[in-house]
Amino acid sequence: MPVNRNALIRYRTIDQCLQNRMRTWTIEDLVEACSDALYEYEGIDKGVSKRTVQADIQVMRSEKLGYNAPIIVIDKKYYTYEDPDYSITNIPLTIQDLGKLHEVVEILKQFKGFSHFKELTGIVQRIEEKIYRSQSPQSAVIDFEKNEDLRGLEYIETLYQSILHKKSLEISYQPFKAPEPNTFVFHPYLLKEYRNRWFVLGVRDQIKNIFILALDRILEIKASDEILIENTLLDTQNYFRDVIGVSVSPNQPVHQVILWINADNAPYVLTKPLHQSQQILEKNEEGMIISLKVQLNFELEREILGFGETARVIAPQELLEKIKGRLEKAAEGYL
Repeated sequence: MPVNRNALIRYRTIDQCLQNRMRTWTIEDLVEACSDALYEYEGIDKGVSKRTVQADIQVMRSEKLGYNAPIIVIDKKYYTYEDPDYSITNIPLTIQDLGKLHEVVEILKQFKGFSHFKELTGIVQRIEEKIYRSQSPQSAVIDFEKNEDLRGLEYIETLYQSILHKKSLEISYQPFKAPEPNTFVFHPYLLKEYRNRWFVLGVRDQIKNIFILALDRILEIKASDEILIENTLLDTQNYFRDVIGVSVSPNQPVHQVILWINADNAPYVLTKPLHQSQQILEKNEEGMIISLKVQLNFELEREILGFGETARVIAPQELLEKIKGRLEKAAEGYL
């Protein structure tokens, strides 16, 4: 049975009222309390009907949500809990609930290093406390790749909120090769993560080109008074479709890249394709030949170089010469 947030606010309000035995509660009192709570938490000012609150009480009394609340009516008028110590917040978790919650906690804990998940951190700690009161702690059984010491993670929340609410930003930015930082107005459209590094895409000032900024090169972010330039350039669903990594050149053609991978590494490339366009052209006991339809960029070269002697570029010739030259230059360092 799906329950929306407004219903949960009403259940909690009714529960708080019935726990308060310093006064009596008629159905009209409960309607007023629920209306006030919805206005306070959600800004809803149209109030709640008597029928809605009566239906809420029936749900709380039933097993639909597991409450089984002992709500009784005294003198056919006043609502209260038969058990003065009862509260819907005191319902014990089942062993199955605890097991699932423990798994969820271990997963959520992986994200606590990101500033965007500040509120989540507190939630995770409260869940942990509830679980560990009922169950002895156990070591984690799942671990995601992460680096909580990466620079720029503190900007994720600000950028996310700016994209969500369509706000421009004033950013101080210094690329690795720039001697001095540059400050400009940026209109963000998309956050992108690649290999634990975060990037934001958008347009600068009035320049009608997509820029991609690495968060670890951002020095400062401030709110800007400029109205956001609406996104008419960036296809957020397909912008990275033809590349490995984040280096996209809008005017560069897509190449058919043909690679040979030796037999030892072929299973890894099969189970984790280098790109969504990957296809097997040939396979034998010595290895396999695959094709990719991608732009030629730094990340592609880095991926190929990572295989060392276990991979070889067959085509295009431009990429073959580039990889060959880089390997020869690398080998010179060992002479």
